[in-house]
Amino acid sequence: MQKPSHSRLLRITNYLFIFLLASCSFIPSPTQAPTATASSVPPTSTTTPVIIPTLTPSPTRAPTQARASYQLNTTINYDAHTVTVDEVILYPNHTGQQLNSLVIALVPNLWDGCFSMSGLWVNESPLSTYTVDGQRMDITLPAMFMPETIMKIEIQYTLNLPFAEQEDPNVSRPRIFGYTLRQMNLTNWYPFVVPFINGQWVLHEPWFYGEHLVYDSADYEVNLKFADTTSIPVVAASGFPEPKGDFTSYTITNARAFALSASRDFHVSTTQAGDVTVTSYYFDFSESAAEAALKASTEALQVFGQRYGPYTHKTLSLVMGDFNDGMEFSAFFYLSRDFYSLYDGTRANYLTFVAAHETSHQWWFEQVGNDQAAQPWLDEALATYSERIFYENLQPDLVSWWWSYRIDFYNPQGFVDIPIYDGQGFRPYTNAVYFEGAHFLEELRARIGDEAFFGFLQDYLAQGRDKIVNANDFFRILSTHTQTDYSDIVRKYFQNVY
Repeated sequence: MQKPSHSRLLRITNYLFIFLLASCSFIPSPTQAPTATASSVPPTSTTTPVIIPTLTPSPTRAPTQARASYQLNTTINYDAHTVTVDEVILYPNHTGQQLNSLVIALVPNLWDGCFSMSGLWVNESPLSTYTVDGQRMDITLPAMFMPETIMKIEIQYTLNLPFAEQEDPNVSRPRIFGYTLRQMNLTNWYPFVVPFINGQWVLHEPWFYGEHLVYDSADYEVNLKFADTTSIPVVAASGFPEPKGDFTSYTITNARAFALSASRDFHVSTTQAGDVTVTSYYFDFSESAAEAALKASTEALQVFGQRYGPYTHKTLSLVMGDFNDGMEFSAFFYLSRDFYSLYDGTRANYLTFVAAHETSHQWWFEQVGNDQAAQPWLDEALATYSERIFYENLQPDLVSWWWSYRIDFYNPQGFVDIPIYDGQGFRPYTNAVYFEGAHFLEELRARIGDEAFFGFLQDYLAQGRDKIVNANDFFRILSTHTQTDYSDIVRKYFQNVY
């Protein structure tokens, strides 16, 4: 295969710099941005402490329910850009503590006029003892919530979706949540109970780049119908669809975050990866690129399944986003429209390696969760290095190209283990967390050998599956797979001692 010339790569690289070179690094932009600047003290240092979770044995589970479950009976008025939801949360108290309060994330409330709640009930009784501050709802419970019991929370609400206007990406982060002229995107669109870790509810403030939310694993049933039944859009979603009366029911278990995208302009292409149905949703004039993304994601499922462990869902949706970003959710991810437009017919391009990157998040985010605000490297460094593993298994002659084009072109530097708030800007943050993270994993692998390295990753997946892990867990599990000294590599790339 003919590789792109260096001058052409340089032109494409400079172009893509404007369009978010490292995928998965931006969050939806609130109408009001955080008052801090990229170089100021992170909001969590003065408002919500950054909690570093520790992987511990799971507590005794309530016999009737191991995880929280979310049922969302949802009606969408596509043309009016409104969503009406009756939500039922069954939340088991596995904290080991008696609780007198809960914290629920209301991420759509970051947009003025978007979120309107018409009713709140706890265990069938109306509740008014709550406060809302931005994305955070604190609920004071009428009685103690005992360990290993289950609480029923019902919320009725309406979303008036914001227009996801794409502004200058050098000034404002891309917008995903909301609607564009040809697409509706529901991401982090429902209230959810945030994780309770080390005695505190974990809900960080949003930042100018990176993800700020932390998710427990949960089960989802989203029952969806449209107000206008004569012109129903094509729907891409996290779960498996089945008819359920007037609704289409999407279900998924052991999932971090349920996402949905709808468009009357979507084209659809589907293939199988074993028993997994992989579906590509795309717009006009992008068929060849969409087929390439579908092929890359399907191949990545197979490679990562062999190298890491099994993929745990029955579907995977990859969606062409009408914005300049990529983003992962459960059994679902977006790829920027610009990656499609720049596809050159080869594997040596952004569309291919970002498709592999996003697919790998079904292991490093979906199965093994982490605090994406405090320690983003735990998913992003592994996802970036997974691109290298993708190429070495499918087209090893492109590995050196990948290092020079994807990673080393930016001369990355900085400590891998910074929180999103310490990145000093998008490019320095990405260079440190993503690209130096990939260098760290490459040097670690070379030092301890492939057998120990991949044995570690498989064990890390097995021990961390459905949990929220931290850097101490990463290095603790790593230490059981090798007796080789790698402490100098850790000192080179990390500001903290693990």
